[in-house]
Amino acid sequence: MRQFSQLLDSLVYTRSRNGKLALIAAYMRDAPDPDRGWALAALTGNLDLKAVKASAISEMIRARTDPVLYEMSRDYVGDLAETVALLWPKGEEQPAELDDGSLSLSAVIDRLHSVSRAAAPDALAQMMDHLDASGRFALLKLATGGLRVGISARLAKTGFAHAFNLDVDDVEQVWHALAPPYTALFDWAEGRSARPDPEGTPYFRPFMLAHPLEADSVDLNDYAAEWKWDGIRIQIVGTGTETRLYSRAGDDISGSFPEIAQAFAGHAVLDGELLVKGDTQGGEAASFNALQQRLGRKAVTAKMMTDYPAFVRLYDLLIEGEDDLRTLPWTDRRARLEAYMALLPPDRFDLSALIDAPDFEALADIRAGARDAAIEGVMLKRRDSPYVAGRKAALWYKWKRDPLTADCVMMYAQRGHGKRSSFYSDYTFGCWTEDGELLPVGKAYSGFTDEELKWLDRFVRQNTLNRFGPVREVEKTLVLEVAFDSIHGSKRHKSGLAMRFPRIARIRKDKPAAEADRIEGLKRLVS
Repeated sequence: MRQFSQLLDSLVYTRSRNGKLALIAAYMRDAPDPDRGWALAALTGNLDLKAVKASAISEMIRARTDPVLYEMSRDYVGDLAETVALLWPKGEEQPAELDDGSLSLSAVIDRLHSVSRAAAPDALAQMMDHLDASGRFALLKLATGGLRVGISARLAKTGFAHAFNLDVDDVEQVWHALAPPYTALFDWAEGRSARPDPEGTPYFRPFMLAHPLEADSVDLNDYAAEWKWDGIRIQIVGTGTETRLYSRAGDDISGSFPEIAQAFAGHAVLDGELLVKGDTQGGEAASFNALQQRLGRKAVTAKMMTDYPAFVRLYDLLIEGEDDLRTLPWTDRRARLEAYMALLPPDRFDLSALIDAPDFEALADIRAGARDAAIEGVMLKRRDSPYVAGRKAALWYKWKRDPLTADCVMMYAQRGHGKRSSFYSDYTFGCWTEDGELLPVGKAYSGFTDEELKWLDRFVRQNTLNRFGPVREVEKTLVLEVAFDSIHGSKRHKSGLAMRFPRIARIRKDKPAAEADRIEGLKRLVS
């Protein structure tokens, strides 16, 4: 457990991507089996444990220390696991960590797997009594299912690949055919067996990605244009007997959208955009806000599927039957996809239309006028491009529409996580009603420099009105210029609005709070 907890500590405080990769690679080479396999599962989000509720952990620490001290510490630190790990008392006679293997990472996971939910807090407490602060932090993160150390699943797989001089795309190819603790994966990586064969299983293929368009124009004789839809990129993999849906990160999301998986019975691999139908008669795509009601849900009710009916707008056909089409030019794959559409139920699948523009200038005008709820911009795809994993120069470009902006007033601030845990870096902001009431319209934690973060943190500390655990209410005097991709109606928010991808564009120290934007003005921007 100590080796894993040291890895987590190092990842939290390492900023550079290459530094994180080196740490993961070293751990994967040096840690024993099956600990390193379980660690890889935890880092990639594939560790399925019965999570211990945060309320139970709070009760545990209140029984062992001064509740007032705990509340004050939690307010300052902002993270439950870190607070409890630091405050947890250690008996004088307790060793730092047992040496009989009962607190190895694999032993801890076996215990958390087998214990009942009712008995989990007592089991957790017994293990924490024998760990140091770093080990307690790692244990609590595992037990609560909140392992956030600043890396993605793809980065963890890349670190594994670097450890054994493998291609990360080869790792992705076999990943979903294996299960934790990935014994076959490590056997292959260290030369004890052949590469695991995923054939016959609905396994993930890495996506082809696009570079942002930075040139003034491209020749539409060489590039085809289509809309960049504002859903989530999805890969549909069918073997003829089984279908799985994968996100861009390679996560299996079939359980969140069972109606899509059930509607596809083919032997093929397709690339598309997962969307929710709007309430118009034509069934056009709704905003991302509608799709968000279903994302991340492990169990989906019939009512949820009725209220937010999902469908896929298809972009590409990678594999059809036994034919791997990825080496073919885009024009050939597009023709095969158009023909394949006849095999798919139209209520769950449609084809992403091409944009008819005589030249780039005309395309720019079409893009500028697009404010549809589900349109994020334009994609430009080189007509002779094969389908290759990752971002390859000059093949595909994304040309996102210009963001909208609004002047908003900071209302609340919350501590960040990881390297930002000492700063108030997450800001809730609002706009005025006609009656002079300030209502929240969004929350942002990006867009500012490190120096601006320090200034904003000082503002929060010096202008606090009330404290609510890790959240502070501030004086309503600071205006933030917020950039966002779109804004949509929302029944979940008192303002009736929800922003898509809000970020801080500028700190408006020059503008009085009374002159910030109004709710009615934002409603006119609703897509």
